Amino acid sequence: MRWSGQRVDATSETALPGLGLGEVAAVPGHLRTVRAPEFAGLVFHEVIAKSALNRVPASSSMPFSWTINPYRGCSHACVYCFARGSHRYLDLDTGRDFDSQIVVKVNIAEVLGRELGKPGWQGEHVALGTNTDPYQRAEGRYRLMPGIIDALARSGTPMSILTKGTLLRRDLPQLVEAAQRAPVALSMSIAVADPDLQRSIEPGVPSARARLDTIAAARDAGFEPDVFVMPVLPHLTDSTAQLGALLRDIRAAGARSVMYGPLHLRSHVKPWFFAWLEREHPELVPAYRSLYPGSASSAPQAYRMELAARIRPIIRRLGLEWAVPRDPAHPRRGAAARPMPVDALATPGAPAPTLF
Repeated sequence: MRWSGQRVDATSETALPGLGLGEVAAVPGHLRTVRAPEFAGLVFHEVIAKSALNRVPASSSMPFSWTINPYRGCSHACVYCFARGSHRYLDLDTGRDFDSQIVVKVNIAEVLGRELGKPGWQGEHVALGTNTDPYQRAEGRYRLMPGIIDALARSGTPMSILTKGTLLRRDLPQLVEAAQRAPVALSMSIAVADPDLQRSIEPGVPSARARLDTIAAARDAGFEPDVFVMPVLPHLTDSTAQLGALLRDIRAAGARSVMYGPLHLRSHVKPWFFAWLEREHPELVPAYRSLYPGSASSAPQAYRMELAARIRPIIRRLGLEWAVPRDPAHPRRGAAARPMPVDALATPGAPAPTLF
């Protein structure tokens, strides 16, 4: 996310330690800190953002040039989340703070509208959900996405959204209208189907069934949603039976295609993940130490090949291959580049994910 150039407009007496009057610079543009009773366990740090659009480096292999991140931190609390490292720059930790201390860019729609209205804007594709989720729980309070969608649509800017949040369904009518002005692509992330495992490793994420129902709703609205089965967790979600059951459910929900990838553990995520593994699945610690030794962040090639041998035939059999857009002329059927999580393509030294 882009934080340079943001300003401090106001402070709050309720600011947390480390975010008080003397240290508010840790959160640029800090306006106030809010604890809402209906969001128990979460603290929202409202900020005034100077910019909304983030340019993707030209050297990146991302299929888009710009991103928007209305939130920083994520209440989905996925133990494996690659974006945890962003909280280090706010003097917050990459564990519980990332899950509960949510930075909210309250004026992002207004700022975005100004940026898109500049003469130099070329209407390039903009992706949402490549870092933290725009439809996490905070969106239920702040409702930033309707303003963002409206600004993009009014400017004729192609957009894509990748989410684990079922709150996407709230905005489907607006997205249908937006798609009449510019291409819109929607993707859902579903990594864990087992309810018990999901509650343990993704405690703030809606159930897999709720997300499958959201895929079906998007399909009924006229979209062709894609699904990211990422990350596949070694020895936890990677058996042929597990993958087959999940992919059949994804196909039945009406998804167009699937992209998959094994667990990737950046250095700032690895300690948090291994602490969870030792607590919840200590029997798997030796296997994971072998797969991700020392500073290694990627699963070894041998494992990736084994995973491919299991999942690719199922994807082909179900007709879920990741393919080029089927009808680029249709405003809602793949004309916008599909979203990719930052970790999928932009991790230095990481293997490229399998694309279908």
